[in-house]
Amino acid sequence: MNNSDLAERLASDHGLTKTDARKLVDAIFAEIGDAAAKGEEVSLNGFGKFKVKDTPAREGRNPSTGETIQIAAAKKLTFTVAKAVKDKLNG
Repeated sequence: MNNSDLAERLASDHGLTKTDARKLVDAIFAEIGDAAAKGEEVSLNGFGKFKVKDTPAREGRNPSTGETIQIAAAKKLTFTVAKAVKDKLNG
């Protein structure tokens, strides 16, 4: 399922136009992205949590040359699935 599929399903289930549903889907993901950029946690009850985690700088290896390289510190977005979703997946 992609953004368009999700928008189509919302439109048919809730009596919206596809255009309005797509705007809602895009707005939701934009808000999640904006909150993550600020370092905020986004918790969606019954679905899961998006958290920003820091990865420290570290040494790595270039796989083609074997040369040691420095990998810069970075932030990453992680997702933890809620128990309700895990239960749905595992029957």
